[in-house]
Amino acid sequence: MTYAGRRVILDADSHVMELDDFLDDYLEPPERERLRRRGMEALAAVLDDARRRAVQRSEDPASAARAEERLMHDKGWMAMGGFDPGERSRVLDLLGFDGQLVFATFATAMFSMPRSIRRYDDRGELARDLDLLYAGCRAQNKAVSGFCAGDPRLLPVAYVSLVDPHRATEVVQEAIAGGCAAVMVPSTAAGERAPTHPELDGFWGALEHSDVPFVLHVGGGGRLLDRAFHNNDMPVTDHLGGGENIRSKDYLAIYHSPALFLGSLILDGLFDRFPALRGGCIEQGAGWTVSWMQHLDYAQRAFLRTEEPLRRLGAKPSEYVHRHLKFTPFPGEPVGWMIEQAGGDLYMFSTDYPHPEGGRDPLAKFEDALGGVGAEDRDRFFRANMAELLGSRTPARPGA
Repeated sequence: MTYAGRRVILDADSHVMELDDFLDDYLEPPERERLRRRGMEALAAVLDDARRRAVQRSEDPASAARAEERLMHDKGWMAMGGFDPGERSRVLDLLGFDGQLVFATFATAMFSMPRSIRRYDDRGELARDLDLLYAGCRAQNKAVSGFCAGDPRLLPVAYVSLVDPHRATEVVQEAIAGGCAAVMVPSTAAGERAPTHPELDGFWGALEHSDVPFVLHVGGGGRLLDRAFHNNDMPVTDHLGGGENIRSKDYLAIYHSPALFLGSLILDGLFDRFPALRGGCIEQGAGWTVSWMQHLDYAQRAFLRTEEPLRRLGAKPSEYVHRHLKFTPFPGEPVGWMIEQAGGDLYMFSTDYPHPEGGRDPLAKFEDALGGVGAEDRDRFFRANMAELLGSRTPARPGA
């Protein structure tokens, strides 16, 4: 019996655990030399141990069997299939999932721009950082697609920065041609522009034309909280035992950037310009969407008289949410209540495999939270909503 049991499941969030050379084969020497490798270099001992364990699993059936028994317990680089695509296919066999979106974990930090584009005075340095940024996007997209290439259930998620509209459009077209199933964008302003600026219409149009959704993901909005809020003479560790990941006050802000980003897309009429465009909000919780939709509708009513773009909208803001967007709750959020309040068409199952944030048994937590939800809405949560998000990129059912 697989982890999914009799359920038909699509998993909206999983990750590859990159090794230190993940991007190297896809970059030219000048960009490769400029990668910020300090974080990966600090993990050298961990990565060496992970490689050793992977070799042991491949050579020793007993070690492989133990790893399979610990499928949902081992996390990060120590988990089966964290960085080996062949092992990852075996993981999906054991999980019994029909498909799984695959995001990068750390690679983006090696090439993303180190500070706001607004703060640059030296245009030469800015140009060099933009060159690295888009070379890095291309390299990451090829590397993630390569990881997923051997199994149609593994669905690669590309990454594209929007700060340069022309290059963003070029890179997204390349990622789509390379077989990506979704495209992650940062949940921030696009440099000096709003993400709805007409100069970015080529980017959004490429997604719509190709039937590929955009997705947001935790970390895409930058720092969640001003660090001063943690300077209270009451230090705590994060819930994973460190100190710089997510703590309770960071969690309070986790939805701020996606709520603002998605709300801006709606209020600026992007979905009227691109009526087939779809998007997902991944690993940023979903309970907030219940009140957020009311907040959006009130924003339209309150500013309708003074803001002409709001008068041009073809529907209420909350209606765009239902037509175009999906969200992944955290395990343990009251999904049954959320469906009762907002409808069964918004929420998707996810594991975050092999990250520890997903927990050891997300399926049990979601089943408990679904309570008395009916069969149709349960199928929406576990499968159909993600299939709607992916559209033509939804993997075919095995044997279909």
